[in-house]
Amino acid sequence: MNSAIQEALDKLKQHGFKHTKIRQELIELFADECRYLSAKHVQKKLETKNPSLSFDTIYRNLYSFVDIGILEMTELNNEKLFQITCLHDDHHHHHFICQRCGKTTQLEMCPMDFFEEQLENYRLLSHRFEIFGICDQCLALESE
Repeated sequence: MNSAIQEALDKLKQHGFKHTKIRQELIELFADECRYLSAKHVQKKLETKNPSLSFDTIYRNLYSFVDIGILEMTELNNEKLFQITCLHDDHHHHHFICQRCGKTTQLEMCPMDFFEEQLENYRLLSHRFEIFGICDQCLALESE
């Protein structure tokens, strides 16, 4: 079992959640995919092994995972997307997110210095910065 999966399972335990087969499969799916996924995509991936798994159960678990820091959530075209949190990256960063496949690429630069200069008489409490586009792999498929 890889360390990201084990850390996520430990977080579940620390927050009083039971370790269930479904929760472990959800975590393993996100650790394997390393990209943003919709709840619909998650359901499709898990339904062969778990045909009675409801969409409500998936959604409830995804939101619980976001609340305790296992998953990150964003929104694209009015759809919530989820990705495993960058557990080993304690440094501040942002993401480029491919609109076709959900692949994410870390961006090491943060534009907040610019905005802090523009808003010097304001108190900025938090921020979120994501860039959406088409990744190199999807572009290569386009040109074939």
